[in-house]
Amino acid sequence: MAQKPGAKAALPPYFNVSPEDAAAKLAAPIDTARFAKAASFAMRGRDDLARRGYAPDGAKRLRKFSTWEVCRFLIPVDPGHLRRVLRQNPQLPQGEGEGGSKWFTLEEVLRLREHFAEEGAQNRQYKSWRPEGLPAKVVAVANFKGGVGKTSTCAHLAMSAALDGYKVLVIDLDSQGSMTSIMGGKVEDEWQTVFPLLARDYAQSLQKENEVREAEGQPPFALDETLREALEVSPRNLVQKTHWPNIDLIGAQLNLYWAEFQVPVWRMQMRGWALWDALSNALDESGMLDEYDIILLDTPPALGYLTINALAAADILLVPLGASFLEFDSTGRFFDMIYSTFASIEEGENRQRRADGLPEMRFEWDAVRALVTRFDAAQQTDLANVIQAYFGDFMTTYRQEVTAMVGQAGEQVSGIYETDYREFNRDTYVRGRETFDRTWAEVKEVILGTWWRDQQMAKAEQEGQ
Repeated sequence: MAQKPGAKAALPPYFNVSPEDAAAKLAAPIDTARFAKAASFAMRGRDDLARRGYAPDGAKRLRKFSTWEVCRFLIPVDPGHLRRVLRQNPQLPQGEGEGGSKWFTLEEVLRLREHFAEEGAQNRQYKSWRPEGLPAKVVAVANFKGGVGKTSTCAHLAMSAALDGYKVLVIDLDSQGSMTSIMGGKVEDEWQTVFPLLARDYAQSLQKENEVREAEGQPPFALDETLREALEVSPRNLVQKTHWPNIDLIGAQLNLYWAEFQVPVWRMQMRGWALWDALSNALDESGMLDEYDIILLDTPPALGYLTINALAAADILLVPLGASFLEFDSTGRFFDMIYSTFASIEEGENRQRRADGLPEMRFEWDAVRALVTRFDAAQQTDLANVIQAYFGDFMTTYRQEVTAMVGQAGEQVSGIYETDYREFNRDTYVRGRETFDRTWAEVKEVILGTWWRDQQMAKAEQEGQ
């Protein structure tokens, strides 16, 4: 409301605050038990909100996909041709529904894709490419700035890859467990997270060290109950199925944060333990790099030991950030800390390797991409252009635009791809999912490019032998 001419302006609300009235509004001093009560309320609320995306029986299920969606987004065929193929091949999934609009589960879509890959037109790509004989690509989504869209981006990349036909493993390394909630995971304690994989790797290193000590006549290091139990844990036992047929999960929960305290204790006990390799070793030794096509690591908002393991295991690093000065500044510091941390590890390791006459080690990533998330073109284009100029080839070209559809899906603890397009009009749905379709297109291009490069290098090595 416009102020009348000559009227005296009201004072700002922070003037004339009465200490006595302010004190009257305060509750009694807060003791530690009050935090337990608040946490209990939050847990009940969290479970209530999370279940809004679940079926009445408490399970999370993936919706079905219509003929329009299948032909528009999943299999490059005309709807009329799809209907003819289904009539001619009654053994194929026929979908549910009457008339021309049928609805298919993702399992059925994957079966249809296999059929078209074998029987369809030779000039069309019905299945996404994965070179034979090469391991999965590991993609870490990381930034130590919170609220930049790490988990949302990681979840949608997993769903995009799954819709594209890839088999995906998602590993939640954030003790907040948001990715686990999105994927409908159930994690009772830290023994169902990556914690036992770290403990197992340390215990195995300790056993090798004890063999050396025994040969030298020195007393062995003791393995406590935690380490002995970790040696019995198989990485595969931690994997749980999700409501997506081709997405598996290793989940997280609050107790996973204990790893940030325990890992440095183990490292102090045995300085020779390469703590950063624990996750890489688990993925390699378990055969998961062969079983899956893409492994996505969702990291906590900190450059702690869990994030260091994720970065060391990653082939590709994806760094989400918003188009703001603070997030640009924080991301630059994140890159600086990555340099400082890993250069320090290289220096320490190579000093010993040189002394032992061994080849030096170095960390290397196939590609790094910074991705602008929650982008508002009307407000942030200039700053985004500045960020693009300074980060250069680290940047993706597409900026992940914010849409109302993203917010609505988030309220239901679901991804956009899990949202039924009939809740919107088709144009709104197409615009909403384009946000993540285009992100996946750029990330997929990086993945396929690095696979191709690996394949050519492998061929060159074979020809040189």
